[in-house]
Amino acid sequence: VLLAKITSKSTERTCVANLVPAELGFLQMPQKLAKSTPSADAVCVLCGKGFRLQRMLNRHIKCHSQVKRHLCTFCGKGFNDTFDLKRHVRTHTGIRPYKCEVCNKAFTQRCSLESHLKKIHGVQQQYAYKQRRDKLYVCEDCGYTGPTQEDLYLHVSSVHPGSAFLKKTSKKLAAVLQNKLKRSPHLLDGVFTELAFR
Repeated sequence: VLLAKITSKSTERTCVANLVPAELGFLQMPQKLAKSTPSADAVCVLCGKGFRLQRMLNRHIKCHSQVKRHLCTFCGKGFNDTFDLKRHVRTHTGIRPYKCEVCNKAFTQRCSLESHLKKIHGVQQQYAYKQRRDKLYVCEDCGYTGPTQEDLYLHVSSVHPGSAFLKKTSKKLAAVLQNKLKRSPHLLDGVFTELAFR
């Protein structure tokens, strides 16, 4: 258990979290760093990196842990976060689901596509404050992308029936989607049409 003291402009609180071994240190907002990073409400005392949000510090702290919970099945490299593992695995599979509509160059991450659009094509993404971008559901087996989790599940269950994704999908979601598929088998028509033109 790690005790973390987080100081912001308006509050001071102590949090208990099972993030990393306690020997990694006590977290607090050093006054010297607070001045140099005025928007940071929490700072990692191990490396000095500042974060505006507690959850971002929590995520960052895992990088200092020697225990890697998620291993790459291709090369064995370890990660503390499933997001980082997924990003890494795409270097092995070549899956690049984020495509530039201007030049068709593809990227493994949305942020890389947005950076490309800005630097190469001068296109600045316009998002309102705290506006979420549309989520893209990606098949990590073949790169197929769909607009909904349901669409991805239907694709994987029909094209990759032995996929690990199906084993990880919650039983409740799987039951809902399987019932929907039984009632409307035509939902798979688009999946096969999409694959036929690849």
